[in-house]
Amino acid sequence: MHSPFPGMDPYLEHPSLWPDVHNRLVAAIADELVPKIAPRYYVGIERRAYSLTPEGLNLIGIPDVGIVPTKESPLTSSLTKLPLAGVDVMEVELPMRDEVGENYLEVHEVETGKLITVIELLSPVNKIHLEGREDYKEKRLDILSSRTNLVEIDLLRSGEPMPIIGKAKKSDYRIIVSRSWRRARGQLYAFNVRHPIPTVPIPLRREETEVALDLNATLHALY
Repeated sequence: MHSPFPGMDPYLEHPSLWPDVHNRLVAAIADELVPKIAPRYYVGIERRAYSLTPEGLNLIGIPDVGIVPTKESPLTSSLTKLPLAGVDVMEVELPMRDEVGENYLEVHEVETGKLITVIELLSPVNKIHLEGREDYKEKRLDILSSRTNLVEIDLLRSGEPMPIIGKAKKSDYRIIVSRSWRRARGQLYAFNVRHPIPTVPIPLRREETEVALDLNATLHALY
């Protein structure tokens, strides 16, 4: 079956689908890049874990705090039968922290092991959830303050785009390419649901030719 959309399929953003789409697309991007940059570079699939409170986690398909029916324990059963006028006794769940993991890519130089480029595919965790967004923004600043290139892929229509200085044309989707030697300037690729995902350059070292990532073809091959 072919995708009915020329680029990103917005139905893939559904909470029940997106985690699988995210992980498969990250792996597919790695497979696409490896033949183009080997043997000098290798692509590693890294995993980041967020420890988050439940507020907003329903946006990524994780149930929020709720009241659930359970079998009464003997103690609860005896207590609820006591004549407690005006008092309701019920089983509840208490808020706890959930650990949510997601994958991203790192391009390393084989000879030195040096980190050259980070490729991020945004998810509801690091774009929409308040704690996850703040955590990601800190990591983003760390990358932008280093000599590491950043490619940030945002294929989610929901949530506020990641911050840039100044205003950009409003669009459904964005890809940012930030080369370490051109900071603080970067390239913003803005496109909508009616357009194919653009092919973007993946920067390596300054003196080297950049490789092209045909993200549209990669996504549609997965579809």
